Amino acid sequence: MVAQRELPVEERKQLTSADQLFTYTLDSLPLQHGGQLGPVTLAYETWGSLNAQGDNAILITHALTGNSHAHDVQYPDDPKRAWWNLLIGPGRPFDTSRYFVVCSNVLGGCYGSTGPSSIDPTTKEPYSLRFPVVTIRDMVSAQRVLLEHLGVRQLAMVAGGSIGGQQALEWGVTYPELVQKVIVVAATAALTAQAIAFSEVGRQAIMVDPLWQGGNYAPGHGPAAGLSIARMLAMVTYQSEEAMEMRFARQQARNKALPTPSRTADLAERFEVESYLYYQGESLAKRFDANSYLYISKAMDLYDVSEGYSSLEAALRRLRSKALFIGIRSDFLFPAARVRWLAEQVRTLGGNSTYVELDSPHGHDAFLKEWGQMTDALNM
Repeated sequence: MVAQRELPVEERKQLTSADQLFTYTLDSLPLQHGGQLGPVTLAYETWGSLNAQGDNAILITHALTGNSHAHDVQYPDDPKRAWWNLLIGPGRPFDTSRYFVVCSNVLGGCYGSTGPSSIDPTTKEPYSLRFPVVTIRDMVSAQRVLLEHLGVRQLAMVAGGSIGGQQALEWGVTYPELVQKVIVVAATAALTAQAIAFSEVGRQAIMVDPLWQGGNYAPGHGPAAGLSIARMLAMVTYQSEEAMEMRFARQQARNKALPTPSRTADLAERFEVESYLYYQGESLAKRFDANSYLYISKAMDLYDVSEGYSSLEAALRRLRSKALFIGIRSDFLFPAARVRWLAEQVRTLGGNSTYVELDSPHGHDAFLKEWGQMTDALNM
């Protein structure tokens, strides 16, 4: 094992001077689908203090394009500074005066953790598509090694939304003896065929971009257009018809300076919702690695909590911890009915399971917007 180190200043993405991004490197990690990957580095942040017993830790797990910066110490009341900022801190659901809160960038990511843009030690070049397929279980296995390094003996909670919710569920099933409570937000035991279909269209948008070059693009010269389109499509699945009508309806675009898809004047006319999607796509292309998008989205699609067990019921029977499942009324990607069904299955099998539903029009993204309802749900 290699000791932790603090990242250079230029690598501390989206952090303030009051926060620190650390890394921990393990020599190798066995992978769910065979083989090993090594060395493996995880970038992480922590808030609060670990007690002498090592049992007051909370692991926060992020979604597809997220990072380890779930909380911002310097600006704790600004929801734009960190993705779960208003839920973490003294007196909040993830109370840093009581708990040691940890959030790491996932394996396969591009915010300090080992991923396809990392240097392959055997070739001294970026892995690109030589990076192995990684799974949610692999991500969780790497997190477990990190937590052991930090002195965590038991987790008081694991919580996350979307892919983060998949990770939370996987923690409860794979390491039932280590977790007191799992909080699965806007996630299910496996994706639907429709959700997988949307993911694949997004990946194809990246791979047909000429700048993708079979995954072997130079840093800073990747398939920005393809990644932007993938993000645009994903944003549609993160919203709901109700929310889009409330926010955009058929408003004409206010910003006419955005790139147009055609020189034809009639086709260049744009609605405000289109401008929003262009903005979201371009923003992600500036901050995220396209190959990481391919690998992490595929991990989401591949996830099936029952893999390796005789049945879904056999997997869910392993849950010993208290389980909170949070669905979202208007969620298109992980429908609330499926989240509720999963919670009921756990309860039917003898588990301690609770289901709460956010009454929100904001679709899948509601777990990143509905701070009051999220606080109430997490405090149950």
